[in-house]
Amino acid sequence: MGKIIAIANQKGGVGKTTTSINLTASFAAMKRKVLLIDLDPQGNATVGSGVHADQVQYTSSQVLCNEVPLKDALVKTAGGFDLLATHQELIVAEMQLLQAPQREQRLKSILTPHINDYDYILIDCPPSLSVLTVNALVAAHSVLIPIQCEYFALEGLSALLNTIEQIRNTINPALHIEGLLRTMYDGRNRLALDVSAQLLAHFPERVYRTVIPRNVRLAEAPSHGTPVLHYDEKSQGAMAYLALAGEILRRGQ
Repeated sequence: MGKIIAIANQKGGVGKTTTSINLTASFAAMKRKVLLIDLDPQGNATVGSGVHADQVQYTSSQVLCNEVPLKDALVKTAGGFDLLATHQELIVAEMQLLQAPQREQRLKSILTPHINDYDYILIDCPPSLSVLTVNALVAAHSVLIPIQCEYFALEGLSALLNTIEQIRNTINPALHIEGLLRTMYDGRNRLALDVSAQLLAHFPERVYRTVIPRNVRLAEAPSHGTPVLHYDEKSQGAMAYLALAGEILRRGQ
């Protein structure tokens, strides 16, 4: 059975979408069948995967509103993975979803019939606790949390952990933390070292050994509409996400 991982953090600018795109591409490079769901109305995971939502017939909006089945909306990317693209119209769909019965269960009901079609389904969540994020957490088996090692990182993490606990206690008792990922990491920065040490002290079993460094190639890749692995496979960013994919695979064995 495939595994659904929500990539979430209520704090923006922590490398969430970068992780969604590049971890998905790394799994695909390791011959895993992967689906990336862009659930952020900004659509950055869509563009960063080389897909322009204006050129796609159906997006996540139509799927979430039960207008088309999931399989009709999927796009095959150059990165070797399937994508459920998103357009800004998802904001309208989100408002409609607020009025729907069992609104928190919509994405789960859509993904359940397809769980055996993929090794991994990754969901790029919006940087807020919206009905879209709740849908992702209800549908997911686990949550991967990217964390930038800066001053407010632990405060944002505490709020997200509380949200996950509420979801687990009410709707999705199987939900667990897949891991905490240190992103945009600069080992020369004293604050980054201090925050990293605090994370390791508080969550020794949950923090990935892999860290994602600050890397120019990693920052450039989205503007070229491609995962960093296909932009510069020898870059530090590409190697880091390959290492992360390998670590997740080993943990799952």
